[in-house]
Amino acid sequence: MSATATASRRVATAPGIEIEVHEAGRRGDPVVVLAHGFPETSHSWRHQVGPLVDAGFHVLVPDQRGYGRSSAPREVAAYGVEQLTGDLVALIDDAGADQAVFVGHDWGALLVWHMGQLHPERCRAIVAASVPHTPWPAPPTELFRAMHGENFFYMLYFQEVGPAEAELEADVRRTMHTILWAGSGELHRDDPVEPLPAAGTGFLDAMLHRAGEIPDGLPAWLTEADLDAYVDAFTASGFFGPVSWYRNLDANFERTKDIDASAFTLPTRSVPTFFIGGTHDAVIAGRPEYVTAMDDVLPDHRGSVLIDGAGHWTQQEAPEAFNEALVGFVRSL
Repeated sequence: MSATATASRRVATAPGIEIEVHEAGRRGDPVVVLAHGFPETSHSWRHQVGPLVDAGFHVLVPDQRGYGRSSAPREVAAYGVEQLTGDLVALIDDAGADQAVFVGHDWGALLVWHMGQLHPERCRAIVAASVPHTPWPAPPTELFRAMHGENFFYMLYFQEVGPAEAELEADVRRTMHTILWAGSGELHRDDPVEPLPAAGTGFLDAMLHRAGEIPDGLPAWLTEADLDAYVDAFTASGFFGPVSWYRNLDANFERTKDIDASAFTLPTRSVPTFFIGGTHDAVIAGRPEYVTAMDDVLPDHRGSVLIDGAGHWTQQEAPEAFNEALVGFVRSL
């Protein structure tokens, strides 16, 4: 990770678990935790660290459980919401902070929303990128099966241990090259894509199908050194841990289904929330209600910024616009 002087160390967050955390800024300054998604690492926040430090924040950027050289337990249940939020709480405890601004992208966004449910008193504020706050009305895999039937959907494909790992680990460079291109705003398609059958379809097959064609080179926002950093991290970790986050979706639902947005309201304040997305991110493209609903549901939602042309890798694809929105929000606190 670059952009400003950083130090890397390992922090014990639970018995047998150590998280590799990259930190910058002065201890004692307000803490910002940057939580990456799938398949990313702390490297995905390389453009945000310097501006946040310059704005007066102590920045913690973990390679989360199962990623990079952090601990990667071999039990699926070790990647549930209690454990993942517990890791973030342990990181700010280690930093000597009572609270932090938790910023999450993709799966990291889901995780920081869970922080607001399970540990609202530790949240100075929550910023989600790509994935808005959306309560599940039923166990997620039930919803996915009802929506997709016999068609392929990657979160259902990820449920079985083994096939996804074998596919993604067969050629890590090809895996990362394909996924990073497929989610990029440069390959955004407005036209609907015919679904693929679940039988015989892999994750990379679906990525290639949606993108149409993956160029040989790299997107404008990604360098060979960046790709090397991701390849190195996933060669070290493999994909069992990262994919097992998805295998806990139903268990996480059972743990949090009775916790609504009122959890964000504490006796003396409500947790401020903020959202940043890209107009070409498949998670929200064409679904404006997915974003605007937060204005009505969350008790102190302070706005949403959509970056024109940015795809799923929001903070990497459009770092200047992302940083303007992020730093502006955290300074306003």
